Amino acid sequence: MTAPTITPTVTPTITSTSASKTIPIAPIAEVPTRLEYPGFDFNITARDPDSEGRCGVLTTPHGSLETPAFIFCATKAALRVATIDQAKAEATQIILANTYHLLLQPGADVVERLGGLHKMTGWQGPMLTDSGGYQVFSMAHGGVSEDIKGKRPRFGTSRLKVTEEGAQFRSYVDGTKFTLTPESAMQVQRQLAPDLVVVLDECTAFKDSRDYTARSMQRTHRWANRSLAAFATQHDGRQAVYGVLQGGVYEDLRRESAEYISQLPTFGLAVGGCLGKDPEELAEIANYSMRFLRRDRPIHFLGVGGIADIFAGVGVGMDTFDCVVPTRLARHGGALIKQAPLFRLNLHNACHRGVPEPIDPACPCYTCRTHSRGYLHHLFKADELLGMTLLTLHNIRFMNDLMTSIRVAIRAGKLAALKREWLG
Repeated sequence: MTAPTITPTVTPTITSTSASKTIPIAPIAEVPTRLEYPGFDFNITARDPDSEGRCGVLTTPHGSLETPAFIFCATKAALRVATIDQAKAEATQIILANTYHLLLQPGADVVERLGGLHKMTGWQGPMLTDSGGYQVFSMAHGGVSEDIKGKRPRFGTSRLKVTEEGAQFRSYVDGTKFTLTPESAMQVQRQLAPDLVVVLDECTAFKDSRDYTARSMQRTHRWANRSLAAFATQHDGRQAVYGVLQGGVYEDLRRESAEYISQLPTFGLAVGGCLGKDPEELAEIANYSMRFLRRDRPIHFLGVGGIADIFAGVGVGMDTFDCVVPTRLARHGGALIKQAPLFRLNLHNACHRGVPEPIDPACPCYTCRTHSRGYLHHLFKADELLGMTLLTLHNIRFMNDLMTSIRVAIRAGKLAALKREWLG
């Protein structure tokens, strides 16, 4: 797949002045109108006849993956309580790491000295990093993971302000003040050295007004231009970049953002931002976001991992998904299982005490092949870390098998039937 030659329409020149420095923002001449991605490709191999669902193969310098696919979050360059080899054994195709967290600890320079994320982690398959924009947002709005919440009171609200220059925040590690700009986000991701990188964007909250959402979206577009200009200065074929669609819950803003981001010479596209208050609104936003987004590139649904949400995204043509929920749920004793209410089984519950059956007799994961619910219940009651590892492996396999079944259904023209089977 080769990006077409285009000419983005952008503000010719902007200058942002802070108390300490003046930072030029890329003029139109510096925004690339064409980028080639020689080590990358995306080919659509099958389409569902009754929806926009599709199968594809996404190729990177570290291998290929079949889509639709789930991307597991190795947020701080670790999958938490599971090894890379264990994740691979459970059919994992791709993982992601977080720019924001790795910028703060251990630092992008340290990761670079250790050979980049692939060498440092031992993962030799495709890998993605996000830009860090969502984490800056979550610091201010409270939508951050448990990994941060425990440290937030030490420094108060981490996000200080968002300006044209970038996002200012304080490190949750030691309180150091940072400014994450489109340029520095791309530089940090260059040092981390994943295959797939993401432009810096601002994620707005559900409570934000339409006026602020519109202004933020337009700033995200300008940041995308600057991100691409920075990416182009060091582009050597080892990485491919994704643009991000914003616009909150507003259909007209989503259309404007989709049309703008679609014209940029990115390898892939990502649907981000506020996706509504419930699964029904998420599905609606996904639908009208995709209506105006170009379809010849891989499309990622940022931060989405619920079963109903994945079916909604697949049905409108999305290719990859990511979310911390499957692995986080496992660390709290939650097993994903098709037969349970809300697809979740709580191994802390006393009803599992002494039960000799596995979580799911049909599941091929190491945990279900080897251990019983009763043993897992014991491990969590005894505060043994092994319980977290075993449930993590099961939940990883559950998600990978779900995506495999979706690909099989698309190829057979039976996606709607599979969706009914799961969701009723």
